Amino acid sequence: MLRLTDLKLPLDHAPEALAQAVCLRLGLRADELRAVHVARRAWDARRRTDIHLVYSLDIEVADEAAVLLRTARDAALARTLGPTPDTRYRQVARAPASGWRRPVVIGTGPCGIFAALILAEMGFRPIILDRGKVVRERTKDTWALWRRHVLTPESNVQFGEGGAGTFSDGKLYSGIRAPESVSRKVLTEFVQAGAPEEILFVAKPHIGTFRLVTMVESLRAKIIALGGEYRFGTRADDFVIETGRDGTRRMRGVVTQNGETIDTDHVVLAIGHSARDTFQVLHDRGVFIEAKPFSIGVRIEHPQSIIDRARFGDFAKHPILGAADYKLVHHGGDGRSVYSFCMCPGGTVVAAASEPGRVVTNGMSQYSRAERNANAGIVVGVTPERDYPGHPLAGIAFQRHWEERAFAAGGGDYSAPAQLVGDFLAGRASTSLGAVTPSYKPGVTPTDLALCLPDFAVAAIREALPAFGKQIRGFDMADAVMTGVETRTSSPIRIRRDASCRSVNTLGLYPAGEGAGYAGGIYSAGVDGIRVAEAVGRDMAGADAAAA
Repeated sequence: MLRLTDLKLPLDHAPEALAQAVCLRLGLRADELRAVHVARRAWDARRRTDIHLVYSLDIEVADEAAVLLRTARDAALARTLGPTPDTRYRQVARAPASGWRRPVVIGTGPCGIFAALILAEMGFRPIILDRGKVVRERTKDTWALWRRHVLTPESNVQFGEGGAGTFSDGKLYSGIRAPESVSRKVLTEFVQAGAPEEILFVAKPHIGTFRLVTMVESLRAKIIALGGEYRFGTRADDFVIETGRDGTRRMRGVVTQNGETIDTDHVVLAIGHSARDTFQVLHDRGVFIEAKPFSIGVRIEHPQSIIDRARFGDFAKHPILGAADYKLVHHGGDGRSVYSFCMCPGGTVVAAASEPGRVVTNGMSQYSRAERNANAGIVVGVTPERDYPGHPLAGIAFQRHWEERAFAAGGGDYSAPAQLVGDFLAGRASTSLGAVTPSYKPGVTPTDLALCLPDFAVAAIREALPAFGKQIRGFDMADAVMTGVETRTSSPIRIRRDASCRSVNTLGLYPAGEGAGYAGGIYSAGVDGIRVAEAVGRDMAGADAAAA
């Protein structure tokens, strides 16, 4: 099979146009082309009057060698044609018959799920711990906060089966580089678990919250069938670390909140970016942790129709294009960068607190992306050296401070503080709302967001919004709503690891995913889970890994 890239066609082309375009590009007769499979489909909307589709295709022809020989004479054409890459995933190790203790995976977000899946497929029967509940019980607890102002600290948007990504737009794309076999493994497993098959080829795949719930359940069933063991409502409260005579530290067990010690030599730490108490325990036990940059800001909401029109012009609402997204960045005069984060077309702003007395916002969408508003984080980069120096966990204290201020500004009942863009730019508190109805539940309190953001963030966002309005007409509209605060853009710490994915000072501990500072979203977390599981498998299998 051959891979043909960069084939452009009109947005509304007929189905048969694909084969016709392939024949025209390669100089083939119709009977020489046996089959056409879409490997990737993207759209190019740089010119709103000329939006078109861009394909990568896997094609079957009567004589591949002849086609490659003929196209080799045309350098430009040759750059777009070659053998289809082999994207089959292959296990790197197999579990030996004996001589090992079951690995423990802590966390059931996408990183933990894929780490557990790969370990189970290799035959290592992982034990999977999660402080929260199974996904459907967790969903009920999450709705209790959204509908009744009731927070369950161990079961919410941050904690429980599926991780924080369960209540999100379900984006499955990232800027990371990964072997195509690994990235394909993530997407293929999602499809087998119930995701739409289009995620295998569309350029910006997404799933949506409701589909993610059933997919997480399906993946759990598969892991259990392969020998994995889930323990929900089981928080890792401590770690047994043995120090040898030579000073080498080795993982020997995990202590749960009920006092049980699970003996193990390998722990995959996939705890997410909000397990602040676990970060503290790890630091107390001497695991090397360093502060890292993250961002702080607000969620902004506009009518989705404004974004659609600004991005797609007369093609707005086209079924292939769907609800429009955006990606914005502004480099401020004081060196601060302001950018859009986790944009959710046709979605809602959600309460994402995980600790009592604090307010956190996030965004989510369903697969249809059919809600009235578009929302995104508008956030400002912060750095340890400049904003929270002096301690590896200082970023957590920074986050908590502003989350507590947001809780107070919202009224002290998990309502969120909100402000109209016009009032924010003018430096006055909002006392009422305008044409844009905020979607945040359990509700918002009009106020002044300067009460719950650092002064530098307020100044940077005020500078950025008019600049964004020049890129997307209407972005700085006076009635757009900003809701605070967005603090969980990424982990405030990094648990440093070596080239074998192990903690740099604790053998057998494998920091993974977003919480450890090595991923940012569902897709990249899943990829990192696979990478770490492969490292664990190689270590546990020893010499057998080379023969796998």
